[in-house]
Amino acid sequence: MPANRAALILLTALAPISWGTTYAVTTEFLPPDRPLFTGLMRALPAGLLLLALARVLPRGAWWWKSAVLGALNIGAFFPLLFLSAYRLPGGMAAVVGSVGPLLVVGLAALLLGQRPTPRNVLTGVVAASGVSLVVLKAAGALDPVGVLAALAATASMGTGTVLTKRWGRPDGVGPLALTGWQLTAGGLLIAPLALLVEGAPPALDGRATAGYLYLALANTAVAYWLWFRGIGRLSATQVTFLGPLSPLTAAVVGWAALGQALTPVQLVGMALAFGATVVGQIGAGAKAVRPFSSTEEKLRKDSMDVTVPALRR
Repeated sequence: MPANRAALILLTALAPISWGTTYAVTTEFLPPDRPLFTGLMRALPAGLLLLALARVLPRGAWWWKSAVLGALNIGAFFPLLFLSAYRLPGGMAAVVGSVGPLLVVGLAALLLGQRPTPRNVLTGVVAASGVSLVVLKAAGALDPVGVLAALAATASMGTGTVLTKRWGRPDGVGPLALTGWQLTAGGLLIAPLALLVEGAPPALDGRATAGYLYLALANTAVAYWLWFRGIGRLSATQVTFLGPLSPLTAAVVGWAALGQALTPVQLVGMALAFGATVVGQIGAGAKAVRPFSSTEEKLRKDSMDVTVPALRR
């Protein structure tokens, strides 16, 4: 594996690793029972900060494309994820979410022309099995609304990942601006829902303020910038196979910081999920590419070259 691609994969992997700390920060630092407000505080301040740094606004069709991507990756994903986590027992939401790589493999075939390989499918099954062993606890009754929310969250993020690759980005626009557009659009979508469902914002002490600052800056602004940057330079399946690092990180943080025990079964699951993540980066077709600009994409289409999958950002 070339050194530059390995470095790119490692940087992109920091995003799901960061997301794996969300549960610990939420339970230890933030006010209880405020999932929508937490989603809002993650998305909107981070989006506005990146917009201020990038100083670029969408143009033309990118107004609605940014809104669609912001809704899929942020505005719908955050509330659905929190809803599933509150209503499902013992990490079941993470188990449902672990089928994301398999979903992206299918969507990449449909929208990007990337043929699914037996290796990718098998790797996705192993990753989901490993995550299940790590997070699945003794169970209670499964809530249908929670299961549907978890499936919808997985579908939303998977579709957003593939569309981010398919649509590319406009000439002269970097990952920072594209991330800012999506976070802002997603945050604006969550804001009225949070006000309607949860009412006025809670009073924040210093501990909660520190927690929200971490979530907005490191856990969202930096992490999503790295994630969307990775989507632009790696295949969609490569990026999504980094997703299992999130529940693995959550398990490690729970063990190291919260005193939660790790059983032998969980350790086996961690090995399986981590192994699948590594295999997902070295599988066939896992090749770093420079994203097409919109001008290059037009020339590519005009040339009628249909032999190259539409890997664009």
